[in-house]
Amino acid sequence: MSLVDELKSAVTPRAALLVVGVFALQLLFITSYVGALHHPKPTDVPFGVVAPPRVSAQLVGQLEKLPGGPIDPRTVTDEAEARKQILNRDIDGALVVDPTGRTDTLLVASGGGTVLSSALESIFTKLEATQQRTVRTVDVAPASPEDFDGLSAFYLVVGWCVGGYICAAILAISAGSRPANRERAIIRLGVLALYAALGGLGGAIIVGPILGALPGSIAALWGLGTLVVFAVGAATLALQSVFGIVGIGLAILLIVVAGNPSAGGAFPLPMLPPFWKAIGPWLPPGAGTWAARSIAYFKGNDMTASMLVLSAWAVVGAVVTLVMSSLKRKPEAEPISGELDTASGGPTR
Repeated sequence: MSLVDELKSAVTPRAALLVVGVFALQLLFITSYVGALHHPKPTDVPFGVVAPPRVSAQLVGQLEKLPGGPIDPRTVTDEAEARKQILNRDIDGALVVDPTGRTDTLLVASGGGTVLSSALESIFTKLEATQQRTVRTVDVAPASPEDFDGLSAFYLVVGWCVGGYICAAILAISAGSRPANRERAIIRLGVLALYAALGGLGGAIIVGPILGALPGSIAALWGLGTLVVFAVGAATLALQSVFGIVGIGLAILLIVVAGNPSAGGAFPLPMLPPFWKAIGPWLPPGAGTWAARSIAYFKGNDMTASMLVLSAWAVVGAVVTLVMSSLKRKPEAEPISGELDTASGGPTR
């Protein structure tokens, strides 16, 4: 047998297509991560300005004209309101101008991402210096000393996501991509739900009591983790039901390639390029990271949208899995009319 014949025998067309798909996934991985994270810079950061009326309008206009548009300023009535809006995650920081002195106060929230807080401090230190003023920084929602760069929430969610799609992939590989019937699909979803509950609890305990990396309610993190794992797992089961083994690659494309760099973990959303900033909140890693930080540092505020996104992934994934399992396989050819029924000895009806 020639080398060409050996090659054809060893590498089937299906295997070749899968290898090409993996190669494309690899290039997309590099493009997505490097594209999102190679040059972070703040853009349109929601920001409050607390100042006397005669000063605030001028300062807002000045901030709107900064090169690159790093700040999206709006007037806030007083410092208490600015703090409230930061804790509600409506804004990422605020400048409180002291009309009687030359030192202003910059309010930040490193719990939402220390890189963004540092970027704001750098911007306003330089800006104030041009006005012969100084600025002191006050952290309204500080990140835990054990949470370096505010990354713990992101890695916690990444771990939950990995568990979700690997569990779903194992269930499919071990017994077929599409469940044989609706009962089998329900069993798979039930196993996934149990796994999600255990995975959510394990993650919450590790980052909380064991490592002390994240503050906040263990019960709330447990609930969030359960939803993240189940949402990712159900979506993976659905993709496998529709596309077969290729569905695993599609799940990796959505969750790992597109979802992780756009999650706002390494760099908060205002520091990401427009494409990743737009898709991040709609994918499980981004929704999960936002919610985890809200639980840990912002008293659980502004989680509704993230929880709805995760719930949608969970519900749609489960429904598609159940629907695909209910579709009948291609029926076998029916016997010719008049052919004797071997069971009854009479004509087939």
